[in-house]
Amino acid sequence: MSPLSSATTANNQTAVEVKLLEKRFKNFTAVNKISFSVNRGEIFGFLGPNGAGKSTTIRMLCGIISPTSGSGHVGGSDIITQQELIKQSIGYMSQRFSLYDDLTVEENIDFYAGIYRIGAAKMFERKKWVLEMAGLEELRSKLTGTLSGGWKQRLALGCAIIHEPPILFLDEPTSGVDPISRMRFWAIIKTMADNGVTIFVTTHYMDEAENCGRIALIYKGEIIAMDTPLGLKTKSMQEDVLKITIPHPEDWQEKLKTVDQVKETALFGSALHAVVENAQFAMAGVKELFLKEGATEYAVEKIQPSLEDVFVSLIESHDAGKRADESLKN
Repeated sequence: MSPLSSATTANNQTAVEVKLLEKRFKNFTAVNKISFSVNRGEIFGFLGPNGAGKSTTIRMLCGIISPTSGSGHVGGSDIITQQELIKQSIGYMSQRFSLYDDLTVEENIDFYAGIYRIGAAKMFERKKWVLEMAGLEELRSKLTGTLSGGWKQRLALGCAIIHEPPILFLDEPTSGVDPISRMRFWAIIKTMADNGVTIFVTTHYMDEAENCGRIALIYKGEIIAMDTPLGLKTKSMQEDVLKITIPHPEDWQEKLKTVDQVKETALFGSALHAVVENAQFAMAGVKELFLKEGATEYAVEKIQPSLEDVFVSLIESHDAGKRADESLKN
């Protein structure tokens, strides 16, 4: 695969910088004074539940909407005064793919090449690269609307980066795509980052988040944690996590919540994860429950929390802190 341009995005190693960025819609604050920076060549994950402010933040960074207050720069350009310059120097891909179903694969590529004003001399080379990268050489004359989700995804990525942008924004790009296509997609993304392209990505797949160099968790418009995936799992969670393997784990999910020290339970494949205050005391309580219920085939062990465990814990702690603040005010 041909590497993308690794030209610097600014005079230093910072590709994206945001300070006290805020976006309000009438009485609703979608993004509440967030600050962060992204290094050139970094895969930066921006995670959070639906309605947390992820897409609103990306739209401000891409120059699509203006912030209510605060400041930000993308590739050295101001997100308030240089929006058109930003649009020409970034790639953007959303979960809707932004393709034209009634055009062929090749016609979609030609359309986006025209939008980005790629000259005729370079057009052939870039189109050839996109078709090869996406594996669509033999489907170039096929109507885009007849392609599967995985093929559309790779075509959309190719159209988003046909102009070789140094910064790429991906807003839940793998939503609704099969696991094999997601894996292939991330292989491409990693190669791009290795060649100096900055990747800013939102996703709700926790396994995908493991590919990020750093992750920011946004919740109700606020960034409540930011670290590497390993840092989040080892430093950001005060509780312990137990992995409980037992036949028909779904039948035990509510029962386990009655055990002292158990705060939350969730299904993970064929097992259960229990967020507990203290692993040693909770394990004793869990075993006592199983003994009382006559269960004999089970295993209980303390494990490193998953990113999903961490995010659930951080969100619950954030909400608890807000409730405590409100009660003090009242």
